[in-house]
Amino acid sequence: MKNKIALKLFAYFAIALLAFALISGMLFKTLFTRQVIETKKAEMLERATFLAQTLSTALSESSTSGKMSGGQGMGSGMGGYGSFVRTLSLTEQDVWVLDENLLFLTSGHRMDQTLQYDDLPPDAETLVQEVFAKQTPFSEGFSDLLGTPTLTVGVPIYQGQAVSGALLLHDAVSGIEAAASQGVQVLVYSGAAALLVSGLLAVFLSFVFAKPINRMKDTAHRLTSGDYSAKTGIVQKDEIGKLAHAMDGLSDRLLQAQLDTVWQEQLRRNFLASVSHELRTPVTVLRGSLEALCDGIVTDPENVKEYHCQMLKETVSLQRLVNDLLDLSRLQNVDFPIERSPLILNEALSDALYSASQIARHKEIHILKEFPNEALSFIGDYGRLRQMFLIVLDNAVKFSPNGSTITVSLVRGCVTVRDEGPGIAPEELDLIFDRFHKTSTEANHGGSGLGLAIAKQIAQRQGIRISVQSEPGHGATFRFEW
Repeated sequence: MKNKIALKLFAYFAIALLAFALISGMLFKTLFTRQVIETKKAEMLERATFLAQTLSTALSESSTSGKMSGGQGMGSGMGGYGSFVRTLSLTEQDVWVLDENLLFLTSGHRMDQTLQYDDLPPDAETLVQEVFAKQTPFSEGFSDLLGTPTLTVGVPIYQGQAVSGALLLHDAVSGIEAAASQGVQVLVYSGAAALLVSGLLAVFLSFVFAKPINRMKDTAHRLTSGDYSAKTGIVQKDEIGKLAHAMDGLSDRLLQAQLDTVWQEQLRRNFLASVSHELRTPVTVLRGSLEALCDGIVTDPENVKEYHCQMLKETVSLQRLVNDLLDLSRLQNVDFPIERSPLILNEALSDALYSASQIARHKEIHILKEFPNEALSFIGDYGRLRQMFLIVLDNAVKFSPNGSTITVSLVRGCVTVRDEGPGIAPEELDLIFDRFHKTSTEANHGGSGLGLAIAKQIAQRQGIRISVQSEPGHGATFRFEW
């Protein structure tokens, strides 16, 4: 993976640098050449204008002193002005002075004095015409004539308000191209050095990136093999760190799911063992009683009647156990429908209290109701809510001493059932809602250990939180909150 990432990073950097070098080289050459030529043009125009103004001044002085015959023409023998032009041809070797007919009044040392009209470039006439039109044009058409890339500027020479000559100033531009090429060459060398640095940087970055990625890959392999305790151990404040954090979170959830699966499997085994035990006892009693009756071992009418009563009692216990198991199985099935309709909670709780009072009457237990005057509405299953309250009330009656009081309070959002029994030991508070968990006391000898588990399932399906608070010797308080 490291090699692949390094190659990819190097390729990306190389492509980016090459594209940058190509674009920047083209832009540099174009902009540099343009800027230098513009600067050159400005310098040439300033110089040519100065020379043209000097010639114009000399021409004006020559006309004033009468040294020009009739003030017409600009021949090489025109007095002081002609002398000045000849002097200019010696000092300014790249300056030409032409008249409107393209006749040379002077030309630099580069041009032979025998230069004729036909020797001039094709755009020379156009250039001179623009100068006599009082413009300052530029041209590169004299390059072939002068034997080197040349830039030419034309400036008018004035006699009064009229243009009497065209001054052409030439300057070589071959050095500009050479300088631009050198600049591009420097860029090429810089790009090559940058490419080398980018290669080293790609190797370094590939190591930095690949190390945590390899660790996440190893962690993923361990997770797929079932080792849900695997962690990446990567702490970074970037996208890789976020990915590693998400993978560690996935590992935690998978580990928790595995532990829950083990726990559920253990609960299932315990449940099956408890069911087998609970079913075995009444079945064994029934079989023993029937065998004794069928074999004629018990013949006394009183004993036969006692056996029949015991068999009925065991059958009732067995039926209650089976019904509880069915209820619990249905409630734990999320697909099992629970009716939810508007009801008055006061009525459902009062119905459960009436049934509980019939049980409490045998122990002379008083049930105290603390209900509000207003009717409290609720959305739920009337029958299941009554069953839930009755299970808790039945437990309260079962464990309360004779002549005690059970207080049932109803307020908006909460129902409490408080008894005066022996209370619940702290180590059992978290276990009382488990299936088949029951205290081994005389008061609870006939219980199946499923009642509170059923009550909790009903509460969860109705959106109610059920909890218990108790201290040994001070009774217990069950709370239903929503």
